[in-house]
Amino acid sequence: MSPLSSGNLENSSPAEKCTLSRDVEIEGSITFQKELVIDGKVQGQINSGGVLTIGENADIRGEIKAKSIIIFGKVHGNIAAAERCELRSKCILQGDLKAARLLKEEEATFIGQSEVTSESGPKSDSSKRKWPAWPRR
Repeated sequence: MSPLSSGNLENSSPAEKCTLSRDVEIEGSITFQKELVIDGKVQGQINSGGVLTIGENADIRGEIKAKSIIIFGKVHGNIAAAERCELRSKCILQGDLKAARLLKEEEATFIGQSEVTSESGPKSDSSKRKWPAWPRR
C-alpha cells in the first residue's frame, strides 16, 4: 500500500492538495510542495514553499516555515511565512511570528512577538515593524 492510498492522507484534488485528518499523529519533520491541510497532531518541523492550513482540531508543536500559513487550531512554536500568515478566530499561537503580511482576527489568541516585513524593496531596518503581542490599554 502506498502512502497516498492511506485513508488518513487524501489526495483531494489534481492541484496536489493533501489532508492529514484529525486522527493522524506525526512525530518528525514534514516537507511538502503545494498545499497541505493538517487537522491532527504534529510534533516536529514543518517546511514548505507552499500553503499550509492548520485545521481547528490540529495541535502543532514545532517550528513552521512556509510560503503562506492559515491557522484555525493550536500551534506551539515559531512561525516564518514568506508571504502571509492568517490567525483565524479561536486559534491559539504560542510562539514568535515573522511574515510579510499578518492578518489576525479578533478572537484569535497570540502569545509571542511578531515581525512584519515589507514584501517589496530592499530589506532594511526601516522596512521592519515590530508589534507587541498584546495591545496596550
